[in-house]
Amino acid sequence: MSLPIVAVVGRPNVGKSTLFNKLIGQRLSIVEDTPGVTRDRIYSKCEWLGHEFMLVDTGGIEPASDDLILSQMRRQAELAITKADVTILVTDIRTGVTANDQEVAAMLLKSGKPIVLCVNKCDSVGEPPVEFYEFYNLGLGDPIAVSSVHGHGTGDLLDEVIKYLPQTKEEEYDDDVIKVAVIGKPNVGKSSIINRICGEERVIVSDIAGTTRDATDTEIENDRGRFVFIDTAGIRRKSKVLDSVEKYSVLRSYMAVDRADVAVIVIDAAEGFTEQDSKVAGYAHEKGKACIVAVNKWDAIEKETNTMDEYRKKLENDFSFMSYVPFVFISAKTGLRIDKLFDYIKYTAEQNAVRIPTGRLNDVLAYATSRVQPPSDKGRRLKIYYMTQASTKPPTFVAFVNRADLFHFSYQRYIENQIRETFSLDATPIRLKVRERDTKDVK
Repeated sequence: MSLPIVAVVGRPNVGKSTLFNKLIGQRLSIVEDTPGVTRDRIYSKCEWLGHEFMLVDTGGIEPASDDLILSQMRRQAELAITKADVTILVTDIRTGVTANDQEVAAMLLKSGKPIVLCVNKCDSVGEPPVEFYEFYNLGLGDPIAVSSVHGHGTGDLLDEVIKYLPQTKEEEYDDDVIKVAVIGKPNVGKSSIINRICGEERVIVSDIAGTTRDATDTEIENDRGRFVFIDTAGIRRKSKVLDSVEKYSVLRSYMAVDRADVAVIVIDAAEGFTEQDSKVAGYAHEKGKACIVAVNKWDAIEKETNTMDEYRKKLENDFSFMSYVPFVFISAKTGLRIDKLFDYIKYTAEQNAVRIPTGRLNDVLAYATSRVQPPSDKGRRLKIYYMTQASTKPPTFVAFVNRADLFHFSYQRYIENQIRETFSLDATPIRLKVRERDTKDVK
């Protein structure tokens, strides 16, 4: 269901963040010589030999420290170890085996999780120095010599990691099952919605924000089809994510969006749209997911004439960055329009997976360019030779042009809108990519 998690742990200043950055191929973790720079866990997807997993960088573990910051970092790392499927223990060849290394190794052995021992800063090519062999004393099996700066040994390290990775369960669900991530801030009623859908209490419901710690799956089959609802922990502002368990919950929420077909963004009708709602929705939008905004607790709102229409207009302005998104006003408490939610989910999922024949797509392109001429600059006019659909989820189109710099954003939006109107793609994000093609290549 979720990607396996691999935690990078060790005492401070052994090069964990440098190794993390090397393995993911980008500079994501802050790297400094000062111990304790990485205080929170940092996550990124990592892929090796067809195996994909989530790599977690942690702050250094000081087992005996009473310092407040270091003790918080230790709790963060301990949580990462608890939640990880595999742990990489990073040590430093230059300092040799320290008492802290031994305490961290003992902590890892108690966890019962697979451990891969990395001896970092082996920067010389060839046989490792004699000091390398003392790391066998940690009792963690064969150490692997690595240079996180130069990349030596990282392939061997990843080879060892993937030996222990569990098989992901992503393919358990059939192709006709629609996976739905129910996301939003804490305490907006996500778990209550799923319980109402199920007709039974499948997930914990509480007025205390943050009750749901992990993403949980609930399978539903009805006359509209087969669905898997993924209840997630609420996504808070980063500044508000103080509890270490909650940080792990936020990761699970984003991972739930990654594997979903549809994201139901739940907001509290009484509280209305907030900045955090825009960030939650923005993540789903950036991932190209079909999205629905479910305004929960609608039963608690005092109604007057046109209350819903006025609320909808305000939401359309708030969600202007994703103008395609439909709104449904529901109540998990009373069951109001919960059935209607299924109709929206199925409709948006079908649109998100639509595939348009190239011929029909270019008919629309010809009509659009004849109706509004492509822009020009200094005597050169944009020519769009043809378009094709590259992928689905979301529908992604590629336009081959003579000069990409002439394909201004406003004209791209015009073409996108023509595609939306012609093929009724009013409830899914779409992507338009531009590729330059030399005139002499066009036949």
